[in-house]
Amino acid sequence: MLRVLRLLGTLVLALAVLAGILAFMAWREVDAPGPLAEPAQVVIPRGGTGAIADALAERGVISDARLFTAAAVLTRSEGPLRAAEFAFPARASIRQVLTVLREGRPVQRRLTIAEGLTARQITLLIDNMEGLTGETPPIAEGALLPETYAFTLGDSRASLVRRATAAMEQAVEEAWAARTPNLPLASPREAVILASIIERETGVAGERGLVGGVFINRLRRGMMLQSDPTVAYGAGQGMPLDRALTRADLNEDHPFNTYRIRGLPPGPIASPGRESLRAATQPETTDYLYFVADGTGGHAFGRTLEEHNRNVARWRALRRAQ
Repeated sequence: MLRVLRLLGTLVLALAVLAGILAFMAWREVDAPGPLAEPAQVVIPRGGTGAIADALAERGVISDARLFTAAAVLTRSEGPLRAAEFAFPARASIRQVLTVLREGRPVQRRLTIAEGLTARQITLLIDNMEGLTGETPPIAEGALLPETYAFTLGDSRASLVRRATAAMEQAVEEAWAARTPNLPLASPREAVILASIIERETGVAGERGLVGGVFINRLRRGMMLQSDPTVAYGAGQGMPLDRALTRADLNEDHPFNTYRIRGLPPGPIASPGRESLRAATQPETTDYLYFVADGTGGHAFGRTLEEHNRNVARWRALRRAQ
């Protein structure tokens, strides 16, 4: 009997040693480099450790779903595994993967609203952005600030629109508070309208303040703004024209045709950026009243109609020569 007990004791000890060796080998595997050849972004689903292990194995982040599940259970005191979109480094070990799932920041996706886009263009941009959910709410012209917005997978389109709207409201408030005294602008909305015209008139950053100065001078004198982008906005019904403006466009009677109305149009024609807002509220002091394209991407400015006509003639000659 004693001999049997000794044999059983020896067997138990041997099994314990073997279990320890196997556990050590398994734990070494938890720290071993994983199979992922290149960094990857993976959407981690809800549904528990098993569903997470399956998703990681399917994307090649781990090679052994059972070992991952066991490691997750044994380290559960370190925190729950989260469902989100995460970025995993190449050759990430199971321990590193678990750390990402518990402590990592979800992948930040980005959507850029460029300066000068119309509300219809911005709506299409948000509609087609992968990773956002829900419908895009109605967007008022000029209501969203052109900027790059970060979001995570599953964020709603409505929440992004709210953020962009709040950003514009703040930018307009700041620009209006810092405005030059005695501008011929009655309200922040009028500043946004003018800024949107400036945004569409020039893509040259150094010209915005000067273009703003020209329009302020014309408003003060009661002159028509005669801005081609306002005419194009009306003709295109809020979308870019795929053709040049015609004489018929310039003669068309609509509220955005600043060749036929005096003062500002009834609303913005695009979403202006911060620099255009600044150009509208802090324009350069100038005696220019006219400007026309100069053929290099910028504009030639004139103080008198005679000077402007010469600039127009040069521009037309350049176009004929092209």
